[in-house]
Amino acid sequence: MTESSTMPLHMRRVGFDPAPELAALRDEEGIRRITTPFGLDAWLVTRYAEVREVLGDAERFRIAQQTVARLPGAPEMTPEQLAKIQAGNLLGVDPPEHTRLRRMLTPEFTNRRMQRLEPRIRRIVDEHLDAMEAAGSPADLVPSFSLPIPSLVICELLGVPYEDRDGFQRRTSRMLDLSVPGDERLGLQFEARAYMEALVHRIQQDPGEELLGMLVREHGDDLSTDELVGIGSLLLFAGHETTSNMLALGTLALLRHPEQLELLRKEPERIDATVEELLRWLSIVNSGTTKVATTEVELSGRTIQPGELVLCALPAANRDPALMPDASTFDISRGAPGHVAFGHGIHHCLGAPLARMELRIAFPALLQRFPGLREAGAADFRSSHIVYGMSSLEVAW
Repeated sequence: MTESSTMPLHMRRVGFDPAPELAALRDEEGIRRITTPFGLDAWLVTRYAEVREVLGDAERFRIAQQTVARLPGAPEMTPEQLAKIQAGNLLGVDPPEHTRLRRMLTPEFTNRRMQRLEPRIRRIVDEHLDAMEAAGSPADLVPSFSLPIPSLVICELLGVPYEDRDGFQRRTSRMLDLSVPGDERLGLQFEARAYMEALVHRIQQDPGEELLGMLVREHGDDLSTDELVGIGSLLLFAGHETTSNMLALGTLALLRHPEQLELLRKEPERIDATVEELLRWLSIVNSGTTKVATTEVELSGRTIQPGELVLCALPAANRDPALMPDASTFDISRGAPGHVAFGHGIHHCLGAPLARMELRIAFPALLQRFPGLREAGAADFRSSHIVYGMSSLEVAW
């Protein structure tokens, strides 16, 4: 499936792959001026080393505040609305504010803390596999497996009632869809915020063991209500949207590479390497946060001036031939040579340990339960979304 040329260059895909014109930009120029989904001019950086340089340097490349909390095509917010939406958004602030917020959250996302969740994640996965098996073949993997599992996990972690999932899943999906009118997406953003505000107020009255409750108990004097709402909103969105699409796309990638699937079945100890290769090869997050240069910088022989915007094309960077030989090939035998699928630097994805754990548990469980798993219909790539993924994936066994 070829992505429409009307999409921003860094979002264009052909099936699993970055569009040929994006790969050509990386291989021939490395960097180019583009128009972003926000209608602003920016430099698009595509090479692995330079993407790491941009994302890893919070002094020369700061968060571009004019793009924070704005949805492409949506009307501009008032300064008051923007300040309210930005509060608590880790992706929208630099040090020292970012350092203060992240320090409060990092202890909850360490590998050791994530291991405490492992038994519950395994039960959630098994329950959904039981339901798929009981309903019988064929099934749409997205609503039956890949979407509900990370949604339930993040709901339990944050303290979001799972019965509210249809609402936040609908809002998130349409907010990220560039084909939806901008004013509608802005309205959905405020609707999502109102939902989280109501939840935070309830938790402030009676904080429990959920992550938001922990923040209220341990940092209630240091975090404003708006910051709690911002933290909850970001984690709820990021905690289900990205992992869900990795599960669906990753399953399809394995099914379409039977030699890789067979290798994983024969050597299940390769699951960690498989997850890392899927993260690298699929790179479902198209770009990191939009940056603004604070000083004159040279990248790929071009000079970026202070005040100019910079975007990083993560899928192109992760397929850079300079990163590894034959980088466009999906090969689980590589091990884990490094990638920027979770970003890099201070804004490296906070929830990466949780996402990795869910993927390491879910893929083997699915493949073991249904040894004959196969495609059973057209795979529907969700190509107009800011996070790449699938709308449906019909499978049989």
